[in-house]
Amino acid sequence: MKFFKIYPYIFTLLLLLSCKKETPMFAEHIPVAKVKDTLPSVNPFQPKLNKLSPIYKNLKTNLVDNFYKKNWKRSNLSGGFLVAKNGEILYETYGGLANRATKEEINAHTALHLASVSKVLTATAVLKLIDSGKLALDQKINTILPEFPYEKITVKMLLTHRSGLPKYEYFCYDTKLWNGGMVTNQDVLDIMAKHKINLYCRPDRKFSYCNTNYVMLALVIEKLTNMNYRDAMKKMIFDPLDMNDTYVFDYEKHKESASLSYKGNNVLYDFEFLDNVYGDKNIYSTPRDLLKFDIATYSENFLSSEIKELIYKGYSNETRGIKNYGLGIRLNEWKTGEKMAYHNGWWHGNTSSYVTLKKDTVTIIALSNKFSKKPYSVYKLASDFGSYPIKKKR
Repeated sequence: MKFFKIYPYIFTLLLLLSCKKETPMFAEHIPVAKVKDTLPSVNPFQPKLNKLSPIYKNLKTNLVDNFYKKNWKRSNLSGGFLVAKNGEILYETYGGLANRATKEEINAHTALHLASVSKVLTATAVLKLIDSGKLALDQKINTILPEFPYEKITVKMLLTHRSGLPKYEYFCYDTKLWNGGMVTNQDVLDIMAKHKINLYCRPDRKFSYCNTNYVMLALVIEKLTNMNYRDAMKKMIFDPLDMNDTYVFDYEKHKESASLSYKGNNVLYDFEFLDNVYGDKNIYSTPRDLLKFDIATYSENFLSSEIKELIYKGYSNETRGIKNYGLGIRLNEWKTGEKMAYHNGWWHGNTSSYVTLKKDTVTIIALSNKFSKKPYSVYKLASDFGSYPIKKKR
């Protein structure tokens, strides 16, 4: 009985403690910008999500901080890391240099190379074209790109990496097929059309991750929008969602100003002849802009419910295990019924990870411009927000 008499006082004390200004522990990880709990509205693509309680926010912030300190304790972050729930930022930190020669520091507005996380955004543009009736999921690519030499390959096969296409990173290094100079998306298509390069496997036979799929999807976007991919992405996704720090890299325009990438020993990873190919990579963005994108994916005004049901469905079941691939997104599908959507990236010294827990409306983003596998481990935070069967050391 005495417990029940003092319980209200205990609850009041906890509430007062939780309502305090963020603790120094949290603030010390934001050396370049103050955190805003909620990003500016991206109406009409801002869904209504429940506001988090101070107690919940403090609890989760402490859990993420503990993970961050253990994950990066021996190697400093050179990039950005953000965790949010219901669009409210729980944890955000930036560090390192965008350019070691000029000593330009990375901050919340520094656009970093997303590497293959770019595929998520390319796929979204394609799916918006499908939503608008300008494209069909099972439409053959040669009905859009007449010179495309493989008759049976469809849009869906490109999105799900089931086309069997050869990898352009390999055949563009063959001097018999390419004589040097910066490669473009059209060059990749022209080489395949001219030389009829053999497919890796029969279309739709099995999953085979291949960047060429998304190079072709970028050309599909250009063909159907009558715009350059860079302009199409800006008009369809970046501008509507106020992703003001996001852009598609243009070698001639951005080679002097873009954030650079570095090897693990801080040696510069210089640009090369494949650095002007886009769709599979070459989108530069920030954790905050990616959060804006992720929150928009919950809105019926951004993508239809029919399309979203198709996105987060696995299409490659020929191999046992939890790993699968949807429409432009990787999936972990457990027997318990839990599902985690994510995509990782790696290009030169850039590594990236985008994790979206749809059932729990949680966003986890890590971007690095110095080679590190640390960003790939942030998925382990999922178990702090739901019943995901993920083991992680405490």
